Amino acid sequence: MRAFFAVLILSLTAIITLSQARAEDPLDTTRSMIEAQIKAFLQDDPEAAYSYAAPGIKAVYPDKNVFFAMVKKSYEPVYHPGNYAFGRSRSIDNGAMIYHEVLISGRDGKDWTAIYQVIRQPDGSYKIGGVQILPDTASKGI
Repeated sequence: MRAFFAVLILSLTAIITLSQARAEDPLDTTRSMIEAQIKAFLQDDPEAAYSYAAPGIKAVYPDKNVFFAMVKKSYEPVYHPGNYAFGRSRSIDNGAMIYHEVLISGRDGKDWTAIYQVIRQPDGSYKIGGVQILPDTASKGI
């Protein structure tokens, strides 16, 4: 009986450890951050959207409202997507930089691919360092 409880405790410890490791996965963390920024754009919340920008972006756009206006004008598929889903991801240098592909169906019916560059900050947090948007010319529709 004692052996059974020892195995049970070891099993539970292993499950908890794996769950904690998974919860701290940089890919999951940065996907959640990108989703939170997209939701902030959808809710027209410049302060929340700006909070996810890396220091380099904030240096170019030191005012949250100017940043928000730039995204609204130049990144319409990200600003107000119709639908979106995450595609491929790549982690570089043990998570120092992460790239996420986000597949977007615009409200106008056009398909886009947004490539997010996410940078780990000195405090260990992540911030969005840039987004490149490409028209998806390979889409054949349903």
